[in-house]
Amino acid sequence: MADTSAPRRLPAPLLAFPAWAWLLFFFVAPVGMVLWFSFGYKPGIFGTHANDTLSFDRYIEALSPTFFATFANTLWVSLAGTALCLVIGAPVAYWMAVKAPMNRRGLLLALVMVPFWTNFLVRTIGWQVILAPEGWLSTLLQAVGLQEGPLEILYTRTAVLIGVVYNYLPLMILPLFVAFDRVGGPLREASKDLGADRIRTFFRVTVPLAQPGIVAGVLLVFIPLMGDYITATVLGGAKGNMVGQLVASQFQTAQNWALGSAMAVLLILVIALTVAAGALLLWLLTWPSRSSRRLVLGPESGATS
Repeated sequence: MADTSAPRRLPAPLLAFPAWAWLLFFFVAPVGMVLWFSFGYKPGIFGTHANDTLSFDRYIEALSPTFFATFANTLWVSLAGTALCLVIGAPVAYWMAVKAPMNRRGLLLALVMVPFWTNFLVRTIGWQVILAPEGWLSTLLQAVGLQEGPLEILYTRTAVLIGVVYNYLPLMILPLFVAFDRVGGPLREASKDLGADRIRTFFRVTVPLAQPGIVAGVLLVFIPLMGDYITATVLGGAKGNMVGQLVASQFQTAQNWALGSAMAVLLILVIALTVAAGALLLWLLTWPSRSSRRLVLGPESGATS
């Protein structure tokens, strides 16, 4: 008699074990070590950290006026950089997903990914060469009469924003492309058949349906940008100081792992609070539209039997 029993399946916890192990060893454990170090202190000139005496002194030390000023600059650069990436990336992603020919979209996605074929630091140094007062961009602007003297943009906040947009723009375009592509042409055509023009269709149909991709792109840009210190170091100099630079200097130069850990923990908390505040603001802004689209069944709908 043939065996008709169904094949045995592995338990769900066993299937999820690799993902949980990766999360434990490469996220939970490092963050836990940083949190543990933040309650310690620097034992001496040649020591990095000690935790025989636990206290919140490093957090008090981290909450200094210098840290607040640096964090305000970091938050401003991160918000401005994320907004610029969204403003620039949304039209590009929409054109790729809706207007570009189907047989060219793979090539366009590959072109978006081209910057990632080069090291992050090398790409940033390339912009340092371009924006230098003696660089080719400065020479070109002076030759065509758009600039009277050398280009004085390097080691400013503007240079940091340029580098930020260049380095993080693909992380915004890719999820937006997927979101716009999933909306589909039939939904837009149906909206037009019901009398909506292109602008109303975009804001009432495309954008609400693409909201998950927009949120994903904003998070993919904003969160790593808050901890980025390479772009600020290479293009901003002293005027582009960011929290990531302070954390890196405490670990690498000052060898004060306790203070650097406290700064890192505060940075994580502020990122979480900023994301939570953004989510609450988005929920409040979209509440009227969600209420107007709510379907009510029963006597309240005004339908007659």
